[in-house]
Amino acid sequence: MEAKVLRSCWQWRNYPPGHDGGGARADAEVLLNAAGRQLLASLCGVEEDVLARALPSWAQEDSKLSAGKNGVAAAAWRTGGAVAGPVALGCRLCTARRTGTVVRVVRYAPRWERVCVRHGRWQMDADADQPLEHLDLRGVPEVTAAQRRWARVAQRAVRAGVGPERVFALAYAVVARWWEQALHWERETAWPRRLHQVAGGNAGTDLERWRIVGRGAVVFPEVVAVADALLDPAMAELAWQDSGAGQPRQLPADGAFCGRLGERVGRGWLGPLAATDYGGPLTSWMGAVIRIRRGAAGPPGYGNDPWWLRQEHQPASMAAQLRVLSKERSAPGSGTTWRSAVPAEQRARITSLVNDAEEQLTQLRGAQYGKTADAAQQLLGNLGHAATLIEQAVQETAAAALAAGMALEDLARWARLPADVLAEALPDHRNRQPGKER
Repeated sequence: MEAKVLRSCWQWRNYPPGHDGGGARADAEVLLNAAGRQLLASLCGVEEDVLARALPSWAQEDSKLSAGKNGVAAAAWRTGGAVAGPVALGCRLCTARRTGTVVRVVRYAPRWERVCVRHGRWQMDADADQPLEHLDLRGVPEVTAAQRRWARVAQRAVRAGVGPERVFALAYAVVARWWEQALHWERETAWPRRLHQVAGGNAGTDLERWRIVGRGAVVFPEVVAVADALLDPAMAELAWQDSGAGQPRQLPADGAFCGRLGERVGRGWLGPLAATDYGGPLTSWMGAVIRIRRGAAGPPGYGNDPWWLRQEHQPASMAAQLRVLSKERSAPGSGTTWRSAVPAEQRARITSLVNDAEEQLTQLRGAQYGKTADAAQQLLGNLGHAATLIEQAVQETAAAALAAGMALEDLARWARLPADVLAEALPDHRNRQPGKER
């Protein structure tokens, strides 16, 4: 039957979901009422209990789908992610092997099941508005190997009493944060190599889009490694020792935990960078582990569950990032949006400075207790560090805006600084010749 003829068998309550720029979504899902399910079962000759096992959305109910007058078969469109979880585009080669037909298929698949091991393909998210169905992994066998290792990590999570999906989500957030910062990591070589491989040999022609499209596949080995590390009691013990154990102290930049974590992801130099990235999901995990060992309560509004991922730490999806990129590129003129005018490396530095300052201030919750000397030392130490970070963030932001064409006088007014003071703080501005300012 033609799709149009088949759909006419049901009474539809709404229209198929589409992308902002037009075009149908690949992850469009259909919900049926009881009469609609009976009709489909009779049309395809498959019993309802079999379809219920095969289709995660089969038994989903919807308020728009009442039984209807006289038992009318009714249906409603939804997006797959809102019904039963992440949706991926399936492997066409596997589909052809099993059915003899080369067609596009979609399936519900968590992010740790995106590798087609048989054909060396990474299956793309189905909710994004982009044409690729898969990325070729034949040049990056470590990605396929990581999916095989994940099964052992998932078993370890179950034995530890935590859902594997929570462990993966936290590890993915940690590594996705590194991915954004890695733009100015001079010693990072593995990710650029992998990105060029999955991009067909050269991602440089459209690097920003490929960094969005290829992120999931490129960082997957590190996500599995981080998940495995965070489940290791020996790693939790290193975090406890770094905190001073029975004699609390601020986590050091050369701590053993982050140093060992860097080694486990194949980057012996990563330790200090990870240790000083305050305010991220990794330091939140460490803080919860340390508080549990001390028997201390968490900050107001936060619990002591190490695997709880704050909303602000959840990485933006590929679909969301591509929507932002599309809007930036379609904006008229040059430099009309911050993200299009300021390089990604500079935006990452500003974000890191702001997050680090926020973490310093967060640590001061409940600090005004105990001995006067101890309270004053912690308050002044953290406040001074936060002030330095904020000053650096101001300079980076002003430098980025100045390079994008903003007037120094406007920047000084917004920063509440004299123009000559701000100009002196910006080396690039000091080095310009008279009459060359924008």
